[in-house]
Amino acid sequence: MPAKPLTLTEQARRAQLIGVTIDLIARHGYAGTSLARIAEAAGISKAAVLYHFPSKDAVVRAAYDSVLEGLTARVGAAVAAQSGAAAVEAYIRSMVGYLAENPAHTRMIVEAIVEAPAVDDTPGAPSRRQSVAALIAAARDAGDYRADVDPGLTAVIMNGALDAIVSESLTDPAFDTAAAAGYLIDLLRRTLR
Repeated sequence: MPAKPLTLTEQARRAQLIGVTIDLIARHGYAGTSLARIAEAAGISKAAVLYHFPSKDAVVRAAYDSVLEGLTARVGAAVAAQSGAAAVEAYIRSMVGYLAENPAHTRMIVEAIVEAPAVDDTPGAPSRRQSVAALIAAARDAGDYRADVDPGLTAVIMNGALDAIVSESLTDPAFDTAAAAGYLIDLLRRTLR
């Protein structure tokens, strides 16, 4: 039997709890965020949080999914508007841009991947590598990159560079992520064309 649809009030409360959880994890980390802390920040009881989510891990997973949905929508729209090497460059710029504009989301992703048992994604997940490799293969097939470019290997290297940019921005708020993204794009242009 399918679950009954959420009321508008329930949807709003769940959205509030997700937003509060993102903020708390960004400020206090996964370990420093409890159901009691989520409830307090939302101005409700712990039991009320449990009405909407069966556990801390469930609300963390929902928060993680919400952040990924926003990131994926932004990056997907940027990539879909381009083709070939321009799509690879749009991927880099939109990924770095979104994470730089949403540091709480960036911290949420990192904390959830590293600490949350309910989140089993990893930076090296095959799906992440495959989607980037597909963009690189399309750029190669369009003639924007050399015929001998290895999409899988290039995707691993590119994702590693993106992870390093994000990591640096988390430790140094003054780090110029846009300049770093531009430099990565320039490296790819000079190396792959």
